[in-house]
Amino acid sequence: MTLQLELTPLISLAAGIGILVFPKLMRYILAGYLIIMGILGLTGFSF
Repeated sequence: MTLQLELTPLISLAAGIGILVFPKLMRYILAGYLIIMGILGLTGFSF
């Protein structure tokens, strides 16, 4: 059995849970998400 997970939904899920638990950290979670997606986009990582 092979389990293949996509990176974007996992990051989104982690960011959503983090925002629910720590609402004041929303700006940092969002900034981190955007930075990660930008780096992945620049390196040619395809989703």
